[in-house]
Amino acid sequence: MIQEAQQEILLTTGIYDLIKDHIRRKKATVEEEEVLLKQLKKAKQVTRKNLPLNVVTVDAKVTIKNTVTNEEEIYTFVAPDRAKRRNNTESILSTMGLALVGCKIGDVINWNFNGEEKQMKIMNVERLA
Repeated sequence: MIQEAQQEILLTTGIYDLIKDHIRRKKATVEEEEVLLKQLKKAKQVTRKNLPLNVVTVDAKVTIKNTVTNEEEIYTFVAPDRAKRRNNTESILSTMGLALVGCKIGDVINWNFNGEEKQMKIMNVERLA
């Protein structure tokens, strides 16, 4: 089962609309859709310039740590049309992007990845643009 971040998430209006459209087009699994709709209900929308620098959003390099294995991974999230494997960029609408978007440094997120429950902590967020 997917568990959402327990805290309120912060999203720019553009990202909020992008996620709603993603759900509307049935691009998310039923399980993801349920969690995303709950998160959108409690999400706080802000303008891009009012989004704190420590919040995961598009055009951000994010370091996470698996709280079980202590392994760190780095993801660079971009707009869906700019995501390219060869550039090591990931769509903000990928499973990992949807799990982390709107969360901030220090938050711990539980999310189901292909049937495997993972708990991750956001260690760092670096804006690229």
